[in-house]
Amino acid sequence: MHTLGGYQSMALDNTVVELEEVLGKISKDLEKAKKGNKAAAQRVRTGTILLQKIAKVYRKQSVESERTN
Repeated sequence: MHTLGGYQSMALDNTVVELEEVLGKISKDLEKAKKGNKAAAQRVRTGTILLQKIAKVYRKQSVESERTN
């Protein structure tokens, strides 16, 4: 992803970092939720909403970057 040029590359790279962070947090909380932690289960539910929003941005930026290459 770092081989893309210009602004789109930076935006896509930032989105990838955001996506990785959210996925990491969800993964950790999911493990806790499986053990019965109700607060962690709530964080997973909230995190999936955020994940959906970031995934939409990623899809849009990814398609745009492929068109410019």
